[in-house]
Amino acid sequence: MSKVAFVFPGQGSQYVGMGAEFFDRFEEAAAVFRKADEILGFSLTELCFQGPPEKLNQTRFTQPAVFTTSIAVFEVLKAKGVKFDAVAGHSLGEYSAVVAAGVLDFSEGLRIVQKRAELMEAAYPQGEGGMLAILGLEPEKVKEICDQASTQGVVTPANFNSPEQVVVSGERKALEIVTVLARKKGAKRVIPLQVSGPFHSPLMKEASEQLALLLKEFRFSPPQVAFVSNVTGGYVFAPDEIKRLLIEQLTAPVLWEGAVRRLFQDGCQTFIEVGPGKVLSGLIKRILSGVQVFQTGDLRSLEKVLALSGRSV
Repeated sequence: MSKVAFVFPGQGSQYVGMGAEFFDRFEEAAAVFRKADEILGFSLTELCFQGPPEKLNQTRFTQPAVFTTSIAVFEVLKAKGVKFDAVAGHSLGEYSAVVAAGVLDFSEGLRIVQKRAELMEAAYPQGEGGMLAILGLEPEKVKEICDQASTQGVVTPANFNSPEQVVVSGERKALEIVTVLARKKGAKRVIPLQVSGPFHSPLMKEASEQLALLLKEFRFSPPQVAFVSNVTGGYVFAPDEIKRLLIEQLTAPVLWEGAVRRLFQDGCQTFIEVGPGKVLSGLIKRILSGVQVFQTGDLRSLEKVLALSGRSV
């Protein structure tokens, strides 16, 4: 029988208004937002629903906002009895995945995510580093380009998102060289990402070290469903190993394509993106054919998911 994977989005999926329909319709979702406001000490709910976008798009606010919205949607799916066999998340989304798997509870996850966001934002001077999405070049060619550009500074592949989309991360001058070389090599597009730093690169080393100190305060439980790691693209079952990989994730590339293929190889033919946006759904469709892919960012898309198991909103 086909298995179901819940996949959780990361930074970049946020938008003003996310989660509002769920808050208004479902007490399970409203309770998550209220808890987040209590833990954070400010109205994340208001920020998610009303903006302003320039504040929502700041890393220290984006990450708690996407995480909270994702878990609010997850709690609705759980209350409706939607079953799942495995979880994975893209970058920040891994924290939603570990909560969904029972490794941490929501309150613990949010406290970690809040601090993680602050550490990542502070880890590198604003404007001195960043990330680029390169479309239409094979991963090996992107690696070669990064090697060439590294004479001008640190630059490295950061996200292997699909067969034709690789994100690179690094210092500004090196990224400028990558842009020129990628276009010469035939890239369809080179897109600067709206992020505050060179994430998933060695330049996040200080943030990673600080995150390691923070995570010593938390006890991780064994996952109750299969959990696939960004760092390895494979399953991880030991709590301490999950913790170690979440730390390593800040400086290591996200192997999203590998994670999706692993889930498919083990029988997952239905993928449900749990949270705002449809970034992961688009990537999965580029990685695999013949699978069912659903979003849950609004009530209309939720209805389609619930219809799979004969339920309704």
